[in-house]
Amino acid sequence: MRYFALLCLLVCCMVAYASESGQSRAEMAGRSLIGQPAPRVVVKTIDGQTIDLGALYGKKAVYLKFWATWCVPCREQMPHFERSYEQAGPDMAVIAIDVGFDDSVEEVRKAQKQLGLGMPIVFDDGSLGEAFHLRVTPQHVVIGRDGRILYVGYEANDKLDAALAQARSRSSAQMASAAAPKDEPHYDVGDRVPAFNVQTLSGASLPAFGAKAGKPTVLLFLSPWCESYIATSRPALAQSCRAARERADVLARDNHAQWLGIASGLWASREVLADYQREHHIAMPLALDDSGALFRRFRVMHVPTVIVLDEQGKVLRRSEDVDAALPSQQSAVTVR
Repeated sequence: MRYFALLCLLVCCMVAYASESGQSRAEMAGRSLIGQPAPRVVVKTIDGQTIDLGALYGKKAVYLKFWATWCVPCREQMPHFERSYEQAGPDMAVIAIDVGFDDSVEEVRKAQKQLGLGMPIVFDDGSLGEAFHLRVTPQHVVIGRDGRILYVGYEANDKLDAALAQARSRSSAQMASAAAPKDEPHYDVGDRVPAFNVQTLSGASLPAFGAKAGKPTVLLFLSPWCESYIATSRPALAQSCRAARERADVLARDNHAQWLGIASGLWASREVLADYQREHHIAMPLALDDSGALFRRFRVMHVPTVIVLDEQGKVLRRSEDVDAALPSQQSAVTVR
């Protein structure tokens, strides 16, 4: 009984910490967005409906919830979200945005049926996450009738409800000019990537590739929570993340290629990534892609993903399996 009580206390503390951490992360991510014109973007739902967010500004408040099927608090908050949708009325648009990260439309449709979701659902390719500074799941974004971002948060609480009520009352007479989304370069197999440096956890600024190295560079895109957080809900994916990390770290200890681990900034920080590195004794350099720029530019929406660059920065191959991307240590040297 005493052990059970201690276990319950530990679980409660973990939940409270995650809630506090999630809210602070969301608020920090939204700090530069509050009061700014919301991006003018056109989205398509999983049912083929087209929604022009820019056309809604000045007419309706907009409530966006970023979520994922693997996210426990996202599912826990869905009754509140569905209720917000049902009570929205004609002066508010409520839209669910699946973040698309390690998710699929098939899984989203399953969750839609299981949870009885009636609102429009968009499957993001990373562009909406970029525009609204996605850092956690769930992440709530409330846009007033004036087209300005009013609130960014994590919890479904009185603060969110107050923001939703305030968004409806924002006068459309003060309509803000909607911001155009940024064009960002993307790199696929066969493309040549411009030179760039990566800041590692150790503080070093490493070139992502370079002729001086005389060898290819292998980028391993990862999430430090993949092996643990989804071990129960997505065991195959968690095992894939663990296997990729173990295999990559063995190969990184040799001198056939330059290896670099790129961690997603979703639900991660430098401290979390440093703990992950220490826990697993990872030898290869790790870097946190806090803004998600590298994940977007290489169109990475699943972890693990391995991308191989030659000395001049040409993308040679990509795979979600380390051995498929780099069949052997020698292949990293001979492939051209």
